[in-house]
Amino acid sequence: MQSVALIDYGSGNLRSAEKALVRAAAGTADIVVTNDPDTVARADRIVLPGVGAFAACMSALSERTGVIEAMNAAVKDRGVPFLGICVGMQLMATRGLEFGETPGLGWISADVRRIQPSDPSLKVPHMGWNTLDVVSDLPMFAGPKAGLPVYFTHSFAMFPEDSRDVAAYVDHGGRFPAAVARDNLAGVQFHPEKSQAAGLNILAGFLEWRP
Repeated sequence: MQSVALIDYGSGNLRSAEKALVRAAAGTADIVVTNDPDTVARADRIVLPGVGAFAACMSALSERTGVIEAMNAAVKDRGVPFLGICVGMQLMATRGLEFGETPGLGWISADVRRIQPSDPSLKVPHMGWNTLDVVSDLPMFAGPKAGLPVYFTHSFAMFPEDSRDVAAYVDHGGRFPAAVARDNLAGVQFHPEKSQAAGLNILAGFLEWRP
């Protein structure tokens, strides 16, 4: 049975994400909540959740001794499939521009910056259900591609330098990236663990993904 390391660094809807992954796996994967570097380095798949400010989340992740190094060894060296959720996706970027400039993991050349709706009546944070414009052919995005909505709660988004890294867009007073995918990396700005059928489809698709 494949092992999935759900990174625990004190941020994210950890228990909700764990329950959703367990449900999506339907007995085909062992979901392990962990911040142990050896467990992360050996995992068959890695999921990084995140809620809050970019700088705080990056600091908390960095404080877990050896975890970033283990993630790099697994994801960059071994090609383990990786999924970032919300701020977990944002941390894949080169830098975050929230409360100053903070270096990210640098896995995707991108900035994370505040969204700015063109309609002043639209609030930030972007919160609630919204539909995606999926531009990726990855099976994990089939549910949203069919029009199933997903749940957002965020004020910042990732803007990759290369548009080919964008897997889906969303519109909230302007179009901006809502998911990314490249090689063995995937990330979603929304919360699949809160997105009912669409979210479970995405998680199940990730668990079956063979990049």
